[in-house]
Amino acid sequence: MKVVVIGSTHAGTAAIKSIIKHNKDVEVEVFDRNDNVSFLSCGIALTVQGEVKNVNDLFYSSPHELQEIGAIIHMEHEVTSVDANSKKIMVKNIKTSETYSVGYDKLIATTGSWPIIPNIPGIDDSRIVLSKNYEHAKNLIKLANDKNTRRVIVVGGGYIGTELVEAFNSNGKEVTLIDNQPSILNKYFDEKFTNNVEELFKSKGVRIRTGEFVKSFEDTGEGLAVTTDSNQYLADLVIMSVGFKPNTSLFDGKLQTTPNGALIVDDYMNTSDSNIMAAGDSVAVHYNPTGDNAYIPLATNAVRQGTLIGYNLMEPKIKYMGTQSTSGLKLYDLNMASSGLTALHAKELGIDADSITMIDNFRPEFMSSTEPILMSITWECSTERILGIQLQSKYDISQSANAASIAIQKNMTLTDLSFVDMLFQPWFDRPFNYLNLLAQAALDRINN
Repeated sequence: MKVVVIGSTHAGTAAIKSIIKHNKDVEVEVFDRNDNVSFLSCGIALTVQGEVKNVNDLFYSSPHELQEIGAIIHMEHEVTSVDANSKKIMVKNIKTSETYSVGYDKLIATTGSWPIIPNIPGIDDSRIVLSKNYEHAKNLIKLANDKNTRRVIVVGGGYIGTELVEAFNSNGKEVTLIDNQPSILNKYFDEKFTNNVEELFKSKGVRIRTGEFVKSFEDTGEGLAVTTDSNQYLADLVIMSVGFKPNTSLFDGKLQTTPNGALIVDDYMNTSDSNIMAAGDSVAVHYNPTGDNAYIPLATNAVRQGTLIGYNLMEPKIKYMGTQSTSGLKLYDLNMASSGLTALHAKELGIDADSITMIDNFRPEFMSSTEPILMSITWECSTERILGIQLQSKYDISQSANAASIAIQKNMTLTDLSFVDMLFQPWFDRPFNYLNLLAQAALDRINN
């Protein structure tokens, strides 16, 4: 069988390795327009901050490694079209401009995503940059270390934007964060959590400007003027971080997609064309809290889906479990993690849901030290099914977010989580773990 893979970042790299590992007599040929594979963009802010010393350490595979396991790798080759009827692709060698066609038995679409670039006057200025791939990373690190880069504006207050704010702030820059939403990180956390982050940023000297829309960029001679609907700011560097869109133009009119262009796949990663499979940022995921398709471009989703392609290449074997969009963030000494829906998002979707927010220490007060945890749980009123959990503390709450993810995926109720067996040892927690206590507080609200 001839398998052609388009794209080799997280989903593509995982698919290539899994296909070769789990299938015999398969020829795997890979085309990627970049000169590298498997770059971890989540490490860009860590490199700017100095936590990661060498940006080249953010690769976890290489073209050479993929060749060694048996894949045929064509870097700096762009797939320009797909003919699904004849099962052929057209390829352009970027270095030589040579074009040719390649046939396939199975095509793997792991074409990824690209940052959304709003149509704003002046956005083509060279001082306005993105944060996605290896080239972006090298450019950002160079600018971060440039003594002439003093004033940095980050547009977009999601995970990437807030991480870059901390990174440049820690690097000694004057940083302003602009977001058109009422609060930063509101896709992942409710107001009490985001308020804490905003106050933390302000205490570090970061300017937070929420509810402002960027209208234009203009060179003033003294810097780049960033004009919003209510203010104007000067910058030496602007980073656009307002979200991502699926990179699926190759399949326009050929495959079933969501309204934003994300490819729709079944439980076994098959698209609407039986000869084309897809994974990663180019596809919609099954979002378990709602039971619907959603666009959630996360590396965790990409590597799971890519790996499943290898198992399901010849026949359906292992179903994709879907996702809760479980994710975490560390800003300075504050740890944050969430899984599933926030109360605000549930309301926006018209779900009859309720939520409760509380604070409790992670372990008994008789210990030499402890830390408070701000936590919230959202549930469906009719069934008491858990829809989402949020956690915030100086204590490392990351693994509890993973436990929350399992609870949501398994459709656990408040009662289930209230009394599920968890360890007790004073070094680690209370006789009831704080997730138990959170669910019990929700039950108390319902029963009182």
